[in-house]
Amino acid sequence: MSRQTPTLGRLARAGFDDLSAAASRLGALADATSLDEEHLLAAFAHAADPDEALIATERLLARAPQEVTAALEQSASAERFARLIGASRGFADFLLRHPSELALFQEVPGPPFTAGEARELLLDAVEQAWTAPKSSLESASGALRVRYRSLLARIAVYDLTRLDAVDAVESVAAGLADLAGATLDAALRVARLATSRAEGAPAAPGLFPEVEVEATRLAIIGMGKAGARELNYVSDVDVIYVAESADESVASNARALEIATRLAMILMRVISEPGVEPLLWEVDPNLRPEGKDGALVRTLDSHLQYYDRWAKSWEFQALLKARPLAGDAELGARYAAGVGPKVWTSSGRDGFVESVQRMRERVTEFIPADEIAYQVKLGPGGLRDIEFTVQLLQLVHGASDDAIHQKGTLPALEALADNGYVGREEAAEFSRDYRLLRVLEHRLQLDRLRRTHLMPQDPAGMRRIARASGLAPDAERLAEVWQTVRQRVRGLHERLFYRPLLSAVAALPASGLELTSAQAEARLAAIGFRDPRGALAHIGALTAGVSRRAQIQRHLMPVLISWFADGTDPDFGLLSFRRLSDTLGTTHWYLRLLRDSSDAALNLTKVLSGSRFAAALLEHSPEAVAWLEDLDELRPRSLAALEEEGRAVLARHTEPTAAAKIFRAIRRREVLRLALAAILDVVTVEDLGRALSDVTENHIAALLAAIRGADPDGIEFAVIGMGRFGGRELGISSDADIIYVYRPTDAAPDAAHSHALRIVADLVRLSEDARLPFELDADLRPEGRNGVIARSLDAYRAYYARWSLTWEAQALLRARGVAGDHALIDDFTELADTVRYPATISDRDIREVKRIKARVENERLPQGADPTRHLKLGRGSLSDVEWYVQLAQLENAAEVPALRTTSTLDALAACVEHDLISDADAETLRTAWVLASRARSALTLWLQRTTDVLPVERTQLEGVARIMGYPPGSATQLEHDYLAVTRRARAVFERGFYGEEERREPTTH
Repeated sequence: MSRQTPTLGRLARAGFDDLSAAASRLGALADATSLDEEHLLAAFAHAADPDEALIATERLLARAPQEVTAALEQSASAERFARLIGASRGFADFLLRHPSELALFQEVPGPPFTAGEARELLLDAVEQAWTAPKSSLESASGALRVRYRSLLARIAVYDLTRLDAVDAVESVAAGLADLAGATLDAALRVARLATSRAEGAPAAPGLFPEVEVEATRLAIIGMGKAGARELNYVSDVDVIYVAESADESVASNARALEIATRLAMILMRVISEPGVEPLLWEVDPNLRPEGKDGALVRTLDSHLQYYDRWAKSWEFQALLKARPLAGDAELGARYAAGVGPKVWTSSGRDGFVESVQRMRERVTEFIPADEIAYQVKLGPGGLRDIEFTVQLLQLVHGASDDAIHQKGTLPALEALADNGYVGREEAAEFSRDYRLLRVLEHRLQLDRLRRTHLMPQDPAGMRRIARASGLAPDAERLAEVWQTVRQRVRGLHERLFYRPLLSAVAALPASGLELTSAQAEARLAAIGFRDPRGALAHIGALTAGVSRRAQIQRHLMPVLISWFADGTDPDFGLLSFRRLSDTLGTTHWYLRLLRDSSDAALNLTKVLSGSRFAAALLEHSPEAVAWLEDLDELRPRSLAALEEEGRAVLARHTEPTAAAKIFRAIRRREVLRLALAAILDVVTVEDLGRALSDVTENHIAALLAAIRGADPDGIEFAVIGMGRFGGRELGISSDADIIYVYRPTDAAPDAAHSHALRIVADLVRLSEDARLPFELDADLRPEGRNGVIARSLDAYRAYYARWSLTWEAQALLRARGVAGDHALIDDFTELADTVRYPATISDRDIREVKRIKARVENERLPQGADPTRHLKLGRGSLSDVEWYVQLAQLENAAEVPALRTTSTLDALAACVEHDLISDADAETLRTAWVLASRARSALTLWLQRTTDVLPVERTQLEGVARIMGYPPGSATQLEHDYLAVTRRARAVFERGFYGEEERREPTTH
């Protein structure tokens, strides 16, 4: 049968260079594999170097004809084959040595294996090799290296088949770092096997008793790109070794160090020593204390003492990327925890910034002159420019901003931009250029699987990189792309890395009371101001002139600035302080308070720099600053005192609109009082909930009294608090869940209903407040939003008798009369008791409660919200605790009067008292409920808006943490605490609410 041979033009368009040879080889390959030439041409057109790929395929075909044919049969696998072989002569050689690995092209490329997955696969290869007959260190090393390259090839195939290599480079680099860490773990396993001497076996050099080897803990700390999870295909893996004894009765620390040193040496041989299967990469321990002159392995205490006493500035920069990479994870974590704080305080060392900058210049100086123009990593405008710039900015500003404590260059760059240290446009340029340069570096190293950072100097080599990377169609345009990036990076580097501001910021004095124009901006930036220029403008406005106010402000400003800097948002705090001072600056009591009461001034800076909510209310009620002198002024006012004030207003203002205006101001004042109390830790979350509920209850009752007046109106009317309002558990800016009930007295039924609706409309209208929004939410009424807004008591009675659903009985558990006619409230409460405290509750109704809870979890959680972080509906959060308690109430309140309460925590305590829940489980639920409630209010105080999701962004999380009483830099601790507490609460909830455990019978005391 004749076949159609591709024309030379089609071969050229496919990327072949030697067209005649390509035509001949392609025909021979088609004959040998019985595959169509057009099929083969389509596959090899994807190769970075089709000519080289075809030559390599010939060699592989001679060695493994069946495996090659299988790889080329299907279009997808043939394309993957051509992409890898055409981009990497190193992998072609590997497959020639191990043709069975050609099967990898049959696999659909997926993201790189996780560190755990890779570790398992590598350990499997090691164990098989070690247990095989005639096993040796060399055979185990060879098996490890083959398995490593097999996994590496899969990463390369994934990388080469991406539509945009620039977008994929971050996941590829992370996968390479994870694979390196897993390889170190596998090599450490080989070292332990090779070093252990079984009990009773004869002694030999380099062998230790097996129990002593097992008692030796060795952590391998990844440095540089490995530590940052941004590794190359072929790169030195920088490590630091930390060791100790797990049991000093078995092996002393000194003995453990001796064994660990032996383990480290063998580990490096396994990976880096020449062998039949080529070495993988160099394991480089030279970043350890004292470098090549220092001990290979040290204890953790020895490391920490060195960094405390003798470390140089560059060593702290190297530690920025340090992370536990392999070996003993717990010991590695302790190392990271020990050195981390030292890294971020290192910028205070004398000459720190200058020494780091000089180190960067020295790196450039050591590049051979003939390589500078081709260096992707070390040359001007290369990767090192970006990395050094980002690291310096991190170290200078990281002492005061945990958000930029990132290992990787790209996450660090994003954090620097998010926190205002680098402009967003510059950050976007840096990020894109860094990714592009990393793609070039990866393709350079893939070619021969060798460590290199030099761009090709020949057109053919540039063409290969262009096609392999997808960055340009040919060598000439790739050169243009690369040079454009180099120029842009170099310009950005010089503009940011050497800006004079940095030296002054990093050299912030430990004390000093005078702010000068020459140093102020740098100093402000160093202590946490994101807009030092704006801050300086505010300070100038506050201290300028010869007035008494300016004089006092000049005296106070240094300490005020330090206090603002201790806050979460010093810029906003200072701005708010300026606004307050502009309003109150000439008021004698305000100046006296600032001058004579350091406690008041400190409290003011805490409030203004920590809460946008409170700052906004203070701006409209500046006289409330006086409360800060005496924290007793912030304690909640009793409901009786609030009611008395309301009656006094009504005595003076009979017109509802005028009275309502005053009542809204009273509510704002009292909410501000409670917000300040929460920020300054004057009240607990339970106190806050009760006090906010009292303020809301008084507000509704006062407005209702103003609307109805003193004369009879033919009906009785009442407002029933529901939800957290009914339970007296409101948070800052919580809605007020209510339902309305009325009863005709003199009015006809229709007239009574119409009048009740008018009261509701007036209540909603008069309670609206643009400055501090107030929402009356009646969605818990019968039939929900579809039901009539106000019902008569008889209508409620008829509805609950015929149509009431289980969820409505559950909602009534928190129903509490808050305003209106007391007789009607009492009768409604009596009616509600018959519904919410049933003598018995059927298994069907219990299942319905559980079904609705599951539905709420699935449907009401906002789309995309993380269920572990949602404070209201998330796992182990408020909803879980409240539903758990409410189910216990529905089941047992008829028999246990103590459960007849609208308070979640009171009902939970009653459950414990009557043996419905264990003390431990109740404490777990209570802790979760309190923490979630505190976080909800703190979010509102911090953001000045209501949200129910614990932030992921570090700055926002830090603001919430500080309001909740955590120390500076505790965003992660809050996150950890919340996730841990709610995880435990969810376990209790699932066991007790959904679980099959035997129902507890209540006890009576």
